[in-house]
Amino acid sequence: MLMAHPAVLARLVEEYEAVAQPHPADRREPARQRMEDVVYTLCVSTGTRDIESALAAARERLRTAWAADGEAGARDCRLVSDASR
Repeated sequence: MLMAHPAVLARLVEEYEAVAQPHPADRREPARQRMEDVVYTLCVSTGTRDIESALAAARERLRTAWAADGEAGARDCRLVSDASR
């Protein structure tokens, strides 16, 4: 399965959280349509069928991506310090 880049997932989760906040003026069609678009894109991007599963999958992917980045960064620092000796 193709996996969305963590930066894309982070932006989608952030956008979902912003549009999910109730705003009295957001009963308009564009706001409702934007919510549907973000939900659909999150579901497609995570291979899920509902927003709760999509958010859980996106957050797990982000958690593992950030953990891997931290490990890679630590490894890169060790390689640079070893090379300078």
